[in-house]
Amino acid sequence: MTTRYASALLFVLLAGCGRAPLPAEIEAVAMDASQRGDAAAEQRLQGWAADGMPVAERELALLYRKRHRDEQAHALFLRAARQGDTEAAYQLGALERDHGRAAQWYRQAAQQGHAKAALALALLLKNGDGVPTDKTAAAHWLGVAAQAGDAHAMFLLSNAYADGDGVPPDPRRARDLLERAADREYPAAIQDLALVKQTGDALTPKDAAEADQLLKEGAEHRRSNAHRF
Repeated sequence: MTTRYASALLFVLLAGCGRAPLPAEIEAVAMDASQRGDAAAEQRLQGWAADGMPVAERELALLYRKRHRDEQAHALFLRAARQGDTEAAYQLGALERDHGRAAQWYRQAAQQGHAKAALALALLLKNGDGVPTDKTAAAHWLGVAAQAGDAHAMFLLSNAYADGDGVPPDPRRARDLLERAADREYPAAIQDLALVKQTGDALTPKDAAEADQLLKEGAEHRRSNAHRF
């Protein structure tokens, strides 16, 4: 059974039983519309969005944004975010040119555990970009993003603990976060860990061979992961 046929069959079954589609079912139809250019799938998505289903509104907005129809995307993201859709709130923040308004949407998504939103909010707070500078709050949201597995946030929070920037200085915590970020192939973390191992310190013994290997890995990940982080 092809994916397109499965999507069409799903719609027939949903229509026949009269129940609303589950979020995963909406996302499957959205994938057909986006990746395969399936016009029928896009029409189904539009119908669900017109019925006020927030997942459909968000997925249709993502499709429109891919096509550079930003005004339509913004309106749909707004409708979905107002109904509590986390990804829609994050996307609204990313679309906003006013960083103060962006921070509001990032905060809504971050409060629901969205890692990228928490990182974006942390950066605005750290730099005082559109909001008052608050390094303590920035460190908090970096922690939320790091807890959700974001390697960039782990690296930045490692620096915060190393410097006592918004949090009490904690070299051991800083090193743990640096190692976790390196384990997730974050290039800057790999490079910093390599530099530590070149000389060694109270927490890490000197290991020139491992340092060289890490430097090579960091350079490779910097090339291959250019669009990942």
